Amino acid sequence: MLTTRAARMVRALLLAAALVAGVLSASPAQAAAPAAINLLSSSCPTDIVQGQTSGCVTELQNLLNAHGANISVDGNFGGGTLAAVKQFQASAAIGVDGRVGPITKDKLYIFSGLYPAPVDLRSASCPADVVRGQNSGCVVELQNLLRHYGFRVEVDGDFGPATESAVRSFQSANGLGVDGRVGPQTKAALYNLDEGPSQGLGVDLRSSACPSNIVQGQSGLCVSTLQSLLNGKGQSVSVDGEFGPNTAAAVRAFQSSAGIGVDGEVGAQTKAALYAGTSGVPSPINLNSSSCPTDIVKGQKSGCVTELQSLLNHHGAALAVDGDFGGLTDSAVRRFQSDAGLSVDGRVGPNTKAALYGVVTPPSSPPPGGGYSAMLRVAQAEADAGVREGSARANSYGQSVGLSISTSGYAWCAVFVSWVAQQTGATDFRHSYVYNWVKAARAGQHGLSVTTSPAPGDIVAFDWDGNNNYTGGQEHIGIVRSVSGSSFTTVEGNTHVEGNDNSGDGVYVRNRRTDSNYNVLFIRVR
Repeated sequence: MLTTRAARMVRALLLAAALVAGVLSASPAQAAAPAAINLLSSSCPTDIVQGQTSGCVTELQNLLNAHGANISVDGNFGGGTLAAVKQFQASAAIGVDGRVGPITKDKLYIFSGLYPAPVDLRSASCPADVVRGQNSGCVVELQNLLRHYGFRVEVDGDFGPATESAVRSFQSANGLGVDGRVGPQTKAALYNLDEGPSQGLGVDLRSSACPSNIVQGQSGLCVSTLQSLLNGKGQSVSVDGEFGPNTAAAVRAFQSSAGIGVDGEVGAQTKAALYAGTSGVPSPINLNSSSCPTDIVKGQKSGCVTELQSLLNHHGAALAVDGDFGGLTDSAVRRFQSDAGLSVDGRVGPNTKAALYGVVTPPSSPPPGGGYSAMLRVAQAEADAGVREGSARANSYGQSVGLSISTSGYAWCAVFVSWVAQQTGATDFRHSYVYNWVKAARAGQHGLSVTTSPAPGDIVAFDWDGNNNYTGGQEHIGIVRSVSGSSFTTVEGNTHVEGNDNSGDGVYVRNRRTDSNYNVLFIRVR
């Protein structure tokens, strides 16, 4: 086995080679990439996404090239890097969303061969006590488990001071002897019965974390879980989180084989059939129902916990949905409470339940319904309410496409449009990418079409780089508010105050033109 020093030298040489390859393939005018930063360090964001430029992206590109991506290493997360991330996620059999979160980061390092493969701490291959100074697959497993509990440690197989500090903190939080040694009791607490990280991720489609009807055009964690369940029932679809034609065909084939109505929509009956014959995970129960206790706490096992775990996963956790409130679920609850500005006690009481469901009453909340004619009214009401990025109200828009994460972490303009469409029933199309709205309109699908005579309530897409392809991170979308010749106004999400690029993003009214150096495409909703 390589020593710690030798392992680091090998890692440095491999990443340096990837960096040189990237630099040599770049154009002479290209600026040097920012210095690489370990993705698992506290200097990198939880999710690294398209549009970011940093040393974290440099490290990401080096790792992707180590996996055969052959992309330029420039520290800029563009379209090429996005495609390479999705290709790696597909090869690693994890959710394909293009976001480099904790699971993707771990897999990039584990699969790179730069560190030892993880070894179960309870196996005979690991010593009775895993302690500081060791370098092995046992330490990789330990670090992975610590990261599941929220500790920001690097997964490098090296039991150093940071790993020891995390072990001591974990021991203290779980009422164990605090000695920094990972012996039998600490190992048992880390694995916490049957809530180990190897059981997989997802949500329960029957829970409130997912729409009542999951349909073509939607994307997100609920769709990824659906695709996994379909594959478990004999279908063969890519688990990419995108409900496209292939997934729709698989749903219809499954419905036909199950003897239920064949409509391609995943409603209550189809969900029940998908879960028929699966292991005994309790069916989800709404947390606010009389069937759930006022406070849901560690140690309980029920459908209330199934629902809780599904909701936590939509808020960025990585839990096995098994209905068992163990240590990992407790840790995820505490992280959620901290992020939501709630009292951090690990107890899921009324305030935590409300925050999980995104219960927010803004100054003005438009009633749903009204079809395409209500598109502008609903959008304008959000601007009048002063909705701002990162607020609970803005974050609730994501439920329209199966997302329940902070709007501070992704570009949400198309999600806002999807939410408006959902509120009004103007179209059944939902998507978090501008290009897919454009694609559906150009194809005349879902009651959408391209128009050259825009009117209030229509949708408008922008391509800022003028390539007319509405991709590459240079696209935007909003709702038409008024039209006057080549000038028009809009209501847009994920934008800033007119004339103030430094203002915080939110839902605002903007002035736009059709004769500027960017492309504009108007979408009629009828």
